Amino acid sequence: MKFPKNILGTTLKDLSEYFNSTDFSKAILLGIALTVPIIVGVKLDALPIGITVTVGAMLASPSDVSGSIRHKITGILFATLLAMIVSLVGGYLHFSPWLLFPVLGILMFCISYLAIYGFRASLISFSGLLALVLSFSNVSSGMQPYERMLLIGIGGLWYAALSLLRHFIFPKAATEYYLSKTLKLTADYLRTRGELVAETTDRTDLLKKLLSTQTELTTTHETLRDILISSRKDSGKSDYEGKRMLIFVQLVDMLELAMANPVNYSKTDELFKKKPEQLTDFQGLLFAMSSRLNAIAANLPTPKKLRDNNNIEEFHQRIKQEITEFASDGNETFNENLVMLKNLFKYQKEQIKKIEKIEWLLKNPAQREISSLKKEDSRRFLTKQNYDIEILVENFNLRSPIFKHSLRLGAMTMIGYGVGMLFSVQNPYWILLTLIVIMRPTFGLTKTRSKERTIGTLIGGALAVGIVLLTQNTTVYGILAIVSLVIAFSMVQRNYKAAATFITLSVVFIYALLRPDIFNVIQYRVTDTLIGAGLATLGNLLLWPAWEIHGMQKTLLETIKANRIYLEEIIGFYNKKGSVPSQYKVARKKAFLEMSDLSAAFQRMTQEPKSKQQNLDKFYEIAMLNHTFLSSLASLSTYILNNPTTPASENFNKVSSKIIENLLDAESILKADSSSETVESEMDTEDIFEATFGKKIIFSEDDRTNPKEDDFHLKIEEAHLVREQLKWLLAMSEKMPKLLRETVF
Repeated sequence: MKFPKNILGTTLKDLSEYFNSTDFSKAILLGIALTVPIIVGVKLDALPIGITVTVGAMLASPSDVSGSIRHKITGILFATLLAMIVSLVGGYLHFSPWLLFPVLGILMFCISYLAIYGFRASLISFSGLLALVLSFSNVSSGMQPYERMLLIGIGGLWYAALSLLRHFIFPKAATEYYLSKTLKLTADYLRTRGELVAETTDRTDLLKKLLSTQTELTTTHETLRDILISSRKDSGKSDYEGKRMLIFVQLVDMLELAMANPVNYSKTDELFKKKPEQLTDFQGLLFAMSSRLNAIAANLPTPKKLRDNNNIEEFHQRIKQEITEFASDGNETFNENLVMLKNLFKYQKEQIKKIEKIEWLLKNPAQREISSLKKEDSRRFLTKQNYDIEILVENFNLRSPIFKHSLRLGAMTMIGYGVGMLFSVQNPYWILLTLIVIMRPTFGLTKTRSKERTIGTLIGGALAVGIVLLTQNTTVYGILAIVSLVIAFSMVQRNYKAAATFITLSVVFIYALLRPDIFNVIQYRVTDTLIGAGLATLGNLLLWPAWEIHGMQKTLLETIKANRIYLEEIIGFYNKKGSVPSQYKVARKKAFLEMSDLSAAFQRMTQEPKSKQQNLDKFYEIAMLNHTFLSSLASLSTYILNNPTTPASENFNKVSSKIIENLLDAESILKADSSSETVESEMDTEDIFEATFGKKIIFSEDDRTNPKEDDFHLKIEEAHLVREQLKWLLAMSEKMPKLLRETVF
């Protein structure tokens, strides 16, 4: 049977990316961390000690996530410390059930509540929850609780040492992986932009895809930013890190350029309908740039292997020639379509320059060309987590999703353990294990995880039965247990259903090595997973549910506020000129991140029950309005930053002030401020704009007498783009408060 060439190529590409990913290398590391203590324990006839050290390594591993090595090791050590304390406490929990249940619930709540401090803290919290659940197993029977605690500590230190060793052997691995991922995601973003240009009927699916890619891209930017800036602070400047930092800066600028849409789609549709050849060439240029970024990503470690490609230059020259011919055909002093085409082309030329700069940086080792951020500036780009004790107090109420999640988890673990005891389940702690792995603060994520975990467990159980029927060789079981475990851990973030399948296989084969009744193990594994998954879903549905609509008000407020601050930075730069201040870039980063959070929140809302999706269409409209607003801001800022411009006019500042006023009005509505009931102007957006700018662009007498001068054309382009963007921003800023007033939160 022959596979289609494109399917085979895609499969090989996906496999290559998987084996080169940090997820796979971490899984290999974890496989070593878990197997070595057991092998040593068998050799020294001290298997219980080896198993307990292995448990310690496993409990430390969740905190080994992408980021700087300092943050990684700190997270691993804190996870180890928490696991040791919880294991010690858990060792003394085997007393009266009447006392056990409330203590279990309280401990689950307290440990889970630590997630209030952010993503890394949530992983440390998970290690504590896992340690508490495992204290109910007989994995370290015959040991004193303090002995078990110390061995778990040794296991955590063992894993931390391996993680450090991996970093010193492969210091560039994480940087290269995330830089390559950023290049590929940027390429996907450009390709989707190209598809949007040609779509004229319904752009909804493509816009959703664009938002999804943007969300993933900004998240990857955060990870890469943390790795690059933190490593420079730890080890000082180096040629390699300086280059990677500059490449990263180019990619961030490329996202802003890619988001920029200097004219609305209705105008480009009208133009390209008359001139389809220009549509083909603009789309071809975007596709060519996308392909080039993918090629750079594939050859990132070996840039000398990057072959020259003239596709970008060919499309560039073709569009340039078409614009020249268009200009020579017309006799008008001002042709809006021509100016629009020129502005579109300018944005694409800037993208070409960014790609050329990335290639130059990769191929040329000249240190003198490598600029670097000042320490005080670079720190501003890192998202800092507040670890004050006040955070715990402020969120200790039912308005906090993490507080409600912690309550829910505490209650459901008591119920889950009670169900296991009532029905004499063989391993009731498996139910608790399923609960802590599946339950998430939101219903949508929990439902998805429950479904994937159940399907994965059933598939894994079926495969395990088939393998057991084929062979009863314990050596085969041991090999399959290790291989399954490595694959499972490498797939957790990529494909949870596949991870659940291999986790089930691994657990079954580990038990097969210890117990002869393997079919009972499979049966109980499936039963416990079904019970745990069902309880997790019911818990999120019935106990203090945290529907996405409850947090949408705050998410929208942060998005609009970030857009306003970004606009204020653009206005400030347009008025003052000079070098680009770091606060401008920080404001841009914040706007991108908040837009991604809004997009992710809306996506989670679509996964909730239909009865909880009130005003879904309205929220989609608001989300897209904010995305379009941010795109317009990116268009305005990119033009101002990359082109010589005239001083900001009084009219520009007047309309800009009105836009900011409208955004502040929207923020007041979201803050539920009673004083926000502003009286709407009788003049609509068109009237306000025309009263300030007039209906047409007006040129001076000198410009009219010398319409062929280069300065004249630059003034036309600037006036047209700034005018169009301001008009568009004003219209959207007027619409935003109206939509928010009509929306019920």
